[in-house]
Amino acid sequence: MTESKKSHAELDQVDFVAEITKGKENKVMGRKLENTIYDFQPEDLSPGVFHQAVEHAPIAISITDLHANILYANRAFGKVTGYNSEEVVGKNESILSNHTTPRIAYQALWGRLLQKKPWSGLLVNRRKDDSLYLADVSVAPVLDEKDDVICYLGMHRDSSDLHELEQRVNNLSETISTVINSSPIAMVLLSCDNDIILMNPAFQNLANKIAPDSILEDALTKLLNILGDDFINLRDKGTKFNSHEVTVDEGAYSQRWFVCDGLSISVEDETPDNFFCPPESRHILLTVNDITELRQRQQDSQLNALKAVIAEEEMLQGIRETFNGAIHSLQGPVNLIGAALNLLERKETRNQDEPVLHALRDAQTAGLKALDQLSSSLPVYAENPKHPVNVNEVLRSAISLSAHQLLAQGIVVEFKPELHLPAVLGREGKLVSVFRQLINNAIESMSKCKLSERTLYVKTSIDKHTVRTEIIDHGTGIPPDLRYKIFEPFFSTKPPHKGCRGMGLAMVQETILEHAGTVSVDTDFTDGCRMIVEIPSS
Repeated sequence: MTESKKSHAELDQVDFVAEITKGKENKVMGRKLENTIYDFQPEDLSPGVFHQAVEHAPIAISITDLHANILYANRAFGKVTGYNSEEVVGKNESILSNHTTPRIAYQALWGRLLQKKPWSGLLVNRRKDDSLYLADVSVAPVLDEKDDVICYLGMHRDSSDLHELEQRVNNLSETISTVINSSPIAMVLLSCDNDIILMNPAFQNLANKIAPDSILEDALTKLLNILGDDFINLRDKGTKFNSHEVTVDEGAYSQRWFVCDGLSISVEDETPDNFFCPPESRHILLTVNDITELRQRQQDSQLNALKAVIAEEEMLQGIRETFNGAIHSLQGPVNLIGAALNLLERKETRNQDEPVLHALRDAQTAGLKALDQLSSSLPVYAENPKHPVNVNEVLRSAISLSAHQLLAQGIVVEFKPELHLPAVLGREGKLVSVFRQLINNAIESMSKCKLSERTLYVKTSIDKHTVRTEIIDHGTGIPPDLRYKIFEPFFSTKPPHKGCRGMGLAMVQETILEHAGTVSVDTDFTDGCRMIVEIPSS
């Protein structure tokens, strides 16, 4: 290699050595060094130099005869074993043996040496003070000009600390691996490119729950999309996040809830070329805890409370309908009495009809008094204040409340909720009753048909600032001439005295109007019935 072709690192090393040796006497070779070190030659090194090099080497070195009797030991040998050179010369290397090393290790050692090949391995040795250490040993045969073995060169170092550190790291790694793999909390480590570096079995199970029919990468992508800006900030800026709750729909009847935490981990480059200037690198640790069981218990408790509220509201609705029906039925005769009374009072022959007039006036007074009493007896709602409501959650509650009827009729619900649905300002209990009534109407309609596939379709979407809900069945449908009449008070397509009429579509419309929304029948849908409910978002 010419001087012009030397790397900067080589030139720096040359300059450094030349500087510290410039003008100084070389005691080994008996002459002064020039400004470079290129004039060293092998023949310039005397046997004394080699002896001093071996004597002062930081590794324990010994030379033995062909029977492993020690002929020479350097200073480091004494530091490692506790024996000085005078104590071991003439003795066999076996004085260092603790007799716990398996015989097969020595058989391998001597097998290699007999083949004139070096051997390296670990042996358990005993020092002079009887303390044990792990020796990292290398033994090589020394050959003469005829390629005959004349002695053995042994080198070893105390690797107890290194072995202890390695074992500690291995044990810690195994412990961490066991804990992570047995943890019910899903964990995944990602690269900055969202590639999976490692994951535990719980995350594999989680991926199957998030995307049952997809590959692992698709499930991960779905999870990261749900995490949204939290994950983007974690990946790009290293900003950690905690307790991010995500929800995954599993169908009309159920959901899964997870709590996610994200943490950025700085890692160093493992390649030797970046040893002094390791580039910055970041891994992302995601932990996902399945809290579905807890949320389901909470949801069941809320659903039971909601059932009680709805039962009370429906009871009040029934009482109000009964009273309103009685008022409606009584209002007609009272009106007829009033009309008859007006006609009689206009006749010229009033004296003859005076008893009849008195009777009609009494009947009218009694009727009006009865109407007032009925009106004053109407139950009054204790209206709860409106608050933001998730229509998807309302629909799930309504479907759950109608689950018994659905299962009894063999009807499958296909629920397609809008993933990011804005809340509406309303009363949850009333809205659940509304959608439950619409679902029960659809169940009853399909139960009248002989359908091979009974599916109830429920869909939510967002149209500008309006939350739209569609409930679709393929039952008997609603005749065109009744599509507007069904919302009239006291109207029902059910025969008289045939089953409970529920809250009725008139009450459905009244409730939706209270929420500034609309409920209608899709006149373009002919294969059954499509009810559309639209409520403005809050």
